[in-house]
Amino acid sequence: MSAQFDSQPRQAEAHFEPLLADRLDEVMRVEVRAYASPWSRTNFLDALHSGYQAQMLVVDGVLLGYFVAMKGVDEVHLLNITVAPEFQGQGWSRLLLEALTIWSRGQSAEWLWLEVRVGNARAIHVYEAHGYRRVGLRKAYYPAGLGQREDAIVMSLRL
Repeated sequence: MSAQFDSQPRQAEAHFEPLLADRLDEVMRVEVRAYASPWSRTNFLDALHSGYQAQMLVVDGVLLGYFVAMKGVDEVHLLNITVAPEFQGQGWSRLLLEALTIWSRGQSAEWLWLEVRVGNARAIHVYEAHGYRRVGLRKAYYPAGLGQREDAIVMSLRL
């Protein structure tokens, strides 16, 4: 009797899961590695308690990234989007943005809005490649360490 083996290795599939309070330890481990000025656990809890859209991108139980967005009357504001540092540069941010866009359209939003640090050229490039346009500047918006502040570019996407 001969054993039969699948000659193709199993392909893990990425999927979205709701970002829930019981997964915040994982999220916080990614958040503090990804940012010099990370969101606090309280920021995440406040967003969850407010009913904001919060999704995690997971493959084989490993957290690749997440986003948190706030719905308004006819718009959605992206509050946080993060890809774990070890998975950056692999296209996961585009998948997160596409999921956000699809969800926003399903909410009848006409616009997506976000802020991004002026010094975050990589993120700006990803947003622009996804169709976002620069529409403004918020002076001294982000903490930058040692008492300094960094400007934010305001970007929008017409849905």
